[in-house]
Amino acid sequence: MSRVGRLPIAVPAGVQVEFKGSLVKVKGPKGEMQREFSPLIGLAMEDGQINVSRRSDAPSERALHGTTRAVLFNMIHGVSTGFEKVLEWDGVGYRAEMSGEKLMLFMGYSHPITVEPPAGIKFDVDAKVRQIKVMGYDKEVVGQVANNIREVRPVEPYLGKGLHYLGERVRRKAGKSGKGKK
Repeated sequence: MSRVGRLPIAVPAGVQVEFKGSLVKVKGPKGEMQREFSPLIGLAMEDGQINVSRRSDAPSERALHGTTRAVLFNMIHGVSTGFEKVLEWDGVGYRAEMSGEKLMLFMGYSHPITVEPPAGIKFDVDAKVRQIKVMGYDKEVVGQVANNIREVRPVEPYLGKGLHYLGERVRRKAGKSGKGKK
């Protein structure tokens, strides 16, 4: 049995989970989500916990067991506490600022790049520490928006200038002379 799939999911106070067949609706203080899961996987709520089960050891069901549990856990965690990704930038003249709800990026192009947040996403910019926070309740959307922002100016390997995730290790290359910055 899947080690991840067999773990029960605790439902925190203030979060409502509703099952309609294989459709699951989750509502909490941060937002509301719904998702259709495979009918091959069984979902049951007992004593404030959700148990994910499968009927057989068929490879298709085994593959869905842990994934279903992880996605459902992320939905519950997202609507109760939320997710965030932090991006940093390095480079002379690079900056980011908020214009209302929109994020304005000045990353060395001739024009600023405007990023509009999708529904359920918020941005926060701290210019002193050169960080952009992407916050929301849907883990997939938070990760995709953070990646789209990072693609505006990916880190280049020679000087390390550009946008990167907080704590991301940038692999550096030596220049033409063979001397690399450390």
